[in-house]
Formats: sequence, structure tokens, C-alpha cells
Amino acid sequence: MAVAASGAPSTVTDAAPHLECSREARYETGGRKQIEGKEQVAKVALTKNEVGRNSRALEAEETRFNILEVATAEFADKGLSGARIDEIAERTNSSKRMIYYYFGGKEGLYRAVLERAYTAVREMDADDRRDHLDPDAALRDVVGATFDYHNQHPEFVRLVMNENILRGAHVGEIPGIKERNRKVIDHLRGIMARGVAGGQFREGIDPVELHMTISALCFYNVSNRYTFSYGFERDMSSPKALARRRMSVIDVIESWCRR
Repeated sequence: MAVAASGAPSTVTDAAPHLECSREARYETGGRKQIEGKEQVAKVALTKNEVGRNSRALEAEETRFNILEVATAEFADKGLSGARIDEIAERTNSSKRMIYYYFGGKEGLYRAVLERAYTAVREMDADDRRDHLDPDAALRDVVGATFDYHNQHPEFVRLVMNENILRGAHVGEIPGIKERNRKVIDHLRGIMARGVAGGQFREGIDPVELHMTISALCFYNVSNRYTFSYGFERDMSSPKALARRRMSVIDVIESWCRR
């Protein structure tokens, strides 16, 4: 067989292996592109599914939040026995069926309302930013923040009053409530310990008693606002009256704790 001087194949037979390689390379490239295309489609589909799931989760959370907002007002105003699921459903962006789906019924919804209310107030009570304050300033901040919270959230006061009418029948079923309460007491215990060590506070004050006294003074200003105002002809709700009472409560607690 003759071979060209350039070394190139001189027949079609000699060129065949090169053509086969070229076709295989094209097939391989095309196959890769096809696979990559399918993978891209799968990724897009997965992304859409994730977006869909996130959107549904967000919608569910918004629905649940809306129900709790309305239910909080209803239970605070009417108590557990007086509130009606039908009325709550009418005021929400949901339905009676969805209320039962999320909470299982009226008592389940009531407990969820209590849990949210107590969680919020305990987060305020145990704010760890006070750890960087002077003990005296930290104590004053606890009292002032508690007074402000009760005044800004009268629905919390009414919920607590209603639950006490029921003799605490449901509060014990709130998950983690005792642990959250312990954190509040530990927070106060830490403030008092720093104050005792620094010579600002006297020894022997029970942090549970301290918490109870702070709560009582702040709670009363909301729970007895209308009866006290009427009976003693004393304004208890104007900004001026609230500022005066707030300072009085802070001074009472601070004086009690000082050496």
C-alpha cells in the first residue's frame, strides 16, 4: 500500500478510525449537554418547589399570627368562656376550620395566646443587656421596663386576670413557662448579687419576692385603673400621670433594695 510523503492516510479505510473518533466525540459532547440541560431543568424545578414550600410556610405563619392577634383581643376582653371561635374566625383572614387545624379548638387557641403573652413579657424581664449596666441602673431599668410593658399591653394584664379567675387551669400547660420564669429570677438574682458586692444593695432580699413586688406595683396601675380613678378622682392614664407613677414605683423598689 502506498503512503503519502506527508504521512496522512492514503485511503478511506485508513481515515475511518479518525471519523469514528470524531463522531464519538460529537456524541459524547451532545450527551453531556443533554445531561447538563436535564440537570439544569431539575435544579430549576427544585428551586421552584423550595420557593413554593417557603411561600406556603410564610403564608401559614402569617395566618397563625393573624389568628393569635385577634384571639388575644377576644380572650382578653371576654375570657375563655365568653370568647367564641365563630367571632374570632370572622375577624381574621382565615376560617373556623383553619383555627381548629392550627390549634385544635378554643382551649388550644387560648393556651397558645397565653404562651405567646408570657413569652413576650419574660423576654423583656430577662433582657441580658442589663448585665453591662451598673446594678442600680439595671434594677431601675427592670422596674421601668416592667411598668412600661404593662401599660403598653393591657391585654396581657386582662389575660392574667382571666386566667386567675380560672385558678390557673391552663397556664401550667404552657411549654417551658417554668424555665422562662427561672431565667427571670436568675436575672434579678444576678443584679442583686452585683449590687450587694458593690455595697449598693442590702443582703437577704429574695429575688422571687422582689419580682412579685415589682409585678404587683406595675400590674395594679393597669388592673385597677378605672376603679381607682373613679373612686379617688385621680387621673391614672394621662402621660403626665403615668410618668409620675412610673417614677414612684421605681423609687419604691430602689429604696427597698438599698442599704
